[in-house]
Amino acid sequence: MNLAKGSKMSQLVYTLGFNYGKMLLHPSYRYVLFILGLPVNLVVLLIWQSRRKRDGWAVVQQAVERDMLSTSYRDKLRTDVEEQLRRKHRFFRQQVSEAEFKRQTEEWLEESVQKELKERTFSKLQEQGKQRLTMADTFQSMIDKPWFLAISVIPGCLMYAMMFLYGNPYLKYIFERILMTVFVILGVATLVFTILYLSPFNPAANILGETATQEQIAAFNHVYGLDQPYLVQLWNNIKGIALFDLGKSFSGNEDVTATIARKFPITLTLAVISLLLALVIALPIGIISAIKPNSLFDYTFMFIALIGLSIPNFWQGLIFILNFSIKLQWLPATFNPQNWLSIIMPTIVLGTGLTAAVARMTRSSTLEVIHEDYVMTARAKGLSERQVLLKHAVRNALIPIVTVVGLQFGGMLGGAAVTEKVFNISGLGSYIVDKQFIPDIPSIMGGVIYTAITISIINVVVDLLYAFVDPRVRSKMKQY
Repeated sequence: MNLAKGSKMSQLVYTLGFNYGKMLLHPSYRYVLFILGLPVNLVVLLIWQSRRKRDGWAVVQQAVERDMLSTSYRDKLRTDVEEQLRRKHRFFRQQVSEAEFKRQTEEWLEESVQKELKERTFSKLQEQGKQRLTMADTFQSMIDKPWFLAISVIPGCLMYAMMFLYGNPYLKYIFERILMTVFVILGVATLVFTILYLSPFNPAANILGETATQEQIAAFNHVYGLDQPYLVQLWNNIKGIALFDLGKSFSGNEDVTATIARKFPITLTLAVISLLLALVIALPIGIISAIKPNSLFDYTFMFIALIGLSIPNFWQGLIFILNFSIKLQWLPATFNPQNWLSIIMPTIVLGTGLTAAVARMTRSSTLEVIHEDYVMTARAKGLSERQVLLKHAVRNALIPIVTVVGLQFGGMLGGAAVTEKVFNISGLGSYIVDKQFIPDIPSIMGGVIYTAITISIINVVVDLLYAFVDPRVRSKMKQY
């Protein structure tokens, strides 16, 4: 039992030291590591600087430098540098003064000397069985001591958490994407707010009406902070985003966060049903079309798919309402959460374009891989056509399909404004469209932030699906 515990502790210490060294080589993570574990890193830094003076590097470097001077290395190098510079100037037909020529020579010479000095010193140390002490080596030697590891746990807890996260390629990937999402949200929020701030629309006048007096408009602007400077308003918006408090809408005085949370399930339901409908229809059609290229089936369904891509949602929705609601009276014309029949037409209209796009991508992607060598090898092994198709062909064709599905689904979650407007669905798409003509800044900002978060999350999920589908992506992610 004690041996097992000791082995686990040794593995833990090695992992920490290894991750520490890798993070120091990464410019961004280096600063994050130092800040999160500032007290621990200051101690390691001081010990490293103390030990570094005794690692023999300075002594060997001085010996190598004396050797380079005694062999007239610098004079020979100067001659070579001057010759190379003259050739360069002749080739590019450059005319430089003698002073400029000397300056360039000295810069190049000094750079070459320092590089050669470093390489020779490193080689000399290796010949002596030594190496230059690094900060990572010092940290590794320190955490090998149980007392240091125990003392550093509390002040360096955030640093150790970051090191464990860095050591897991999947968690590291997700963390970086989340961090990127934060910057995307800040950038989008700043851009959208700036555009709204500079727009000629006057929210107070639009909401209060033409009969509003200047005193009423001024009071409205004061209540909602529209009379404050640009930077103050921008900071209040960004602070509200960070605290998940998007404020009150100008029109209706509703809590924006609560409104988005209330409308999100409607848009999510519409998007998920449309996605499932599209996948159930599009994947089999695309695969069969790829198996039987240039057949009547292929031409027929690809022609239908092309029509599906070309039909505008608003026109298709109106045709459905005219025929199935007004003429045949089979389905309700507007959406009603209490009546499941009212979701049929909106999902079909919203899923038509996605079905067509996925079907065409499935066909083209499957056609690309169906004649590859590994597919022919699978057939030669005696596998059934179904096994060859599903395990070898379609699986390797999934990455472009996943990409298209992810982008389309993200767009639908962002708000299918046209479809929602046609069928009078109180979702996020119609909500954002209604608010932008006021302009209702808190509501628009809330819609924009929601859209940015949604699309960013979908992109992370799609990237993780790449790793799930393709083992080559998983191996690259581990090497990352």
